[in-house]
Amino acid sequence: MKKTILLIGAFDTKATEYHFVRELILKQGFAVVTMNTGVLGSTALFAVDVEADVVARAGGGDLTALRNNKDRGAAMKIMCAGAAKMTRTLFDEKKIDGVLGMGGTGGTTVVTTAMKALPVGFPKVCVSTAASGDTSVYVGTKDITLIPSIVDVAGLNRISRLIFTRAAGAICGMTAMATVPDGQEKPIIAASMFGNTTLCVDRAREKLAGRGYEVLVFHATGTGGRTMESLIAEGLVDAVLDITTTEWADTICGGVFDAGPERLDAPGARGIPHLIVPGCIDMCNFGPKSTVPGKYAGRLFYEWNPSVTLMRTTADENRRMGEIFAEKANRAKGPVAFLLPLRGVSILDSINERGEAQPFWDPQADHAFVQGLKSKLAPTVPVVEMDANINDPSFSDQSVEMLLSMIKKNKQKGSKHGVHA
Repeated sequence: MKKTILLIGAFDTKATEYHFVRELILKQGFAVVTMNTGVLGSTALFAVDVEADVVARAGGGDLTALRNNKDRGAAMKIMCAGAAKMTRTLFDEKKIDGVLGMGGTGGTTVVTTAMKALPVGFPKVCVSTAASGDTSVYVGTKDITLIPSIVDVAGLNRISRLIFTRAAGAICGMTAMATVPDGQEKPIIAASMFGNTTLCVDRAREKLAGRGYEVLVFHATGTGGRTMESLIAEGLVDAVLDITTTEWADTICGGVFDAGPERLDAPGARGIPHLIVPGCIDMCNFGPKSTVPGKYAGRLFYEWNPSVTLMRTTADENRRMGEIFAEKANRAKGPVAFLLPLRGVSILDSINERGEAQPFWDPQADHAFVQGLKSKLAPTVPVVEMDANINDPSFSDQSVEMLLSMIKKNKQKGSKHGVHA
């Protein structure tokens, strides 16, 4: 049976380009489904399977009204919503095996919005004029492959033909390539990590792997936290070892690794075991020192590398994080617990082997988090405090044992949300 590739884009202005790509894909032995997101018209160059009026209705609008209103911004919102809904429907009905789109900033927005409705691992390729610089607005937390168009997606020429051909080859290759299973399905644990908690998480990961779990490690850079939450929300994760919750410091202070106010929500909403540790909440992340907001003049900073400047969080900021963490935990539908290292939450927040305080060592600020947490936390949520630094082997081992205990108890309760292996 032929694999089918969805071509999605504005056929009112880019029909020639899509016709070129469509022919290339057909010649490779694939079937093609086409979806038009162009508000102003369509094309007679090839058959259109999902027309723009259907997409508009799926997005809660009317194509004629969109044309008459001539409000490009409003039309984009409708077509984005409709394209995402229709693309997901095609996927759910098993009618597509890959998706390819092309466009400028507007077209890229519609195409990638549709792609973000698809799960991780599903082949997604977008040829875009915007495929450079910060592309997070287009990619989000999904594995979308962006190919720079080099020239505008406006007609066929010696450059665009080359780029479009390579893009067609990319989506055909991705779609044809079968995934190779490892031979066994293991329960999945998601873990959050940072450079300052690597020792802890690496040790925990090895121990969990030895107990038959597959551990997915996410770097707590904002995008990492959002991606982890997204996969948890999709039901792909069985338990969470949340060692590194530093992204909340960036949310509070306006740092560059802000994962958004939804961070810590997904495990509780799914009802899966969630062990929370205040890893690296002692630091907010900025770029080079020159990028630090002026309002933070006089604060304690540490240059982690030329591109990353860390700012020590205050007692008030830590207390607020403790209160937020408690509120998140209180809403959890499944087992949740806290493990607190009383000798520092990072490498910088520690006393080294020679008894020397590291730059961010501040027990009072750390204790403010504990106070904030306990002031709001439901008495039914376990809190374990350890006289250890977060990177001490004993702390890592305790985190593993606590999480495994939570998983075991959840299985014994027969929860449909818990680990199933």
